[in-house]
Amino acid sequence: MKIMIRSIVRPEKTNDVMAALMEAGFPAVTRMSVAGRGKQRGIKIGEITYDEIPKEMLITVIDEKDKDFVLKTVLDTAKTGDDGAFGDGKIFISPIEEVYTISSGIKEPTDDEIEKEEVSA
Repeated sequence: MKIMIRSIVRPEKTNDVMAALMEAGFPAVTRMSVAGRGKQRGIKIGEITYDEIPKEMLITVIDEKDKDFVLKTVLDTAKTGDDGAFGDGKIFISPIEEVYTISSGIKEPTDDEIEKEEVSA
């Protein structure tokens, strides 16, 4: 089964995370600039409150068997310092039901479909 990992990280950590994923053998990443806030409801600096903090969202789709390795790679690379800090980000993991290639319209087979073909062959 394929899963999608969406990592919301500090902008200054984005290139490090992408390089670590590339080095680990996971080069396919979609990168988007996003803004939002977490539990801390933004940040107040002096008299100014920033409700939305700029972040980067990195999206990658991988085999489920690689989840723990990729998760550890992102966690280790995106964390600020040894202990981490508020605002380091979040990681969301979701199952992928279907994948299509836009240029051809062809559906990519799932692991279950591949196993069924191998068993019946």
